[in-house]
Amino acid sequence: MDARILRRHPPAMGQAKGDDFEAARLTVRLDAIAANYRTYCRMTGPCAVAAVVKADAYGMGAAAVAPALVQAGCDSFFVARLAEGVALRKFLPAARIFVLDGCQADAVPALLTHRLIPALNSLADIAAWSAAASAAKTTLDAVIHVDTGMNRLGLGPDELAILSGQSAKRLAGLNVVLMMSHLACADEDSKMNGEQLSRFRQALAMLPPAPASLAASHGAFLGMEYHFDLVRPGVALYGANPQNTAQNLMQTAAIVTGKVLQVRRIDRGDSVGYAATFRAKRPTMLATVALGYADGIPRSLSNTGAAAIHGARADIVGRVSMDLITLDVTDMEVNPGDEAEILGETITLGEVAASAGTNEYEILTRLRRMPRVYEGTTGKDS
Repeated sequence: MDARILRRHPPAMGQAKGDDFEAARLTVRLDAIAANYRTYCRMTGPCAVAAVVKADAYGMGAAAVAPALVQAGCDSFFVARLAEGVALRKFLPAARIFVLDGCQADAVPALLTHRLIPALNSLADIAAWSAAASAAKTTLDAVIHVDTGMNRLGLGPDELAILSGQSAKRLAGLNVVLMMSHLACADEDSKMNGEQLSRFRQALAMLPPAPASLAASHGAFLGMEYHFDLVRPGVALYGANPQNTAQNLMQTAAIVTGKVLQVRRIDRGDSVGYAATFRAKRPTMLATVALGYADGIPRSLSNTGAAAIHGARADIVGRVSMDLITLDVTDMEVNPGDEAEILGETITLGEVAASAGTNEYEILTRLRRMPRVYEGTTGKDS
């Protein structure tokens, strides 16, 4: 991938011609993502660091993000879906790619063809992958996923006990490159974190020795005892704060902006948007911006969120609609063609998530329709 800026910003509104005009865009800072990865490497060393790039790199575009992470030194990646792994292999010919969904029998051919490593979530998964190794007369890499309290995917206590007593037989043909589990409350000061750590250690003692991984973005900050051999940051790579602290160690990686399409004055008592949920308490200047819930902007930001124009904050007034939001820009100098930032340096990812009543994961992964603009010379330190 070219280390230069992949695509420059389009011209200002008055200069745009034809398809050059972009009403809204998502700017992805590849250098910031690489720098966030290196922050985890420094913080958790000598532990290895893998990158989670599921959901199209949390909405940032895995085809660009993953090669940038390779340049930063990453050689192991996690995805959720089989199709994500197949697509990622085109851009990462040499990396380890782990598929979290498991190993259903009908997934085996694609897993083998594209050299993907499944997280084996059940005895049935283990049996299917072991049978594939036998049929191919080879040894296949595998991850054993143990459930320590999340109660979603992974071997539960009963299956773990069976595997412990029959590991040589059931793991025949498999090279277990990782034992993993997942924390349920890593972003909280919860006693469950310690309970899961204890259960994971017990599980490791029951099975043949293998590298281990428990912590993802937030869990890596719980302490060195949670690091084991590999940590798996995901949302933090894309700018989310992995700690409950005012200072975010992660650099801003995603910036969402939309063009101001129109500026108008309304009188006291006039309403704004669908259902007239906002009525002006004074003469008010409004800026209508080309962003809406079809772009992934949560409707729950209606009358609660904010945007920034020229670095100054402006409240969202009225409902977020499919294609538009309206801002109160009274006492601001705003013109059509100006850009409004709804996510970025001024309006942070954490603020947007809190205002919308959700988390950073959902904000990032719902971003859509907008063209992505990639910035950065991904090979240099940030």
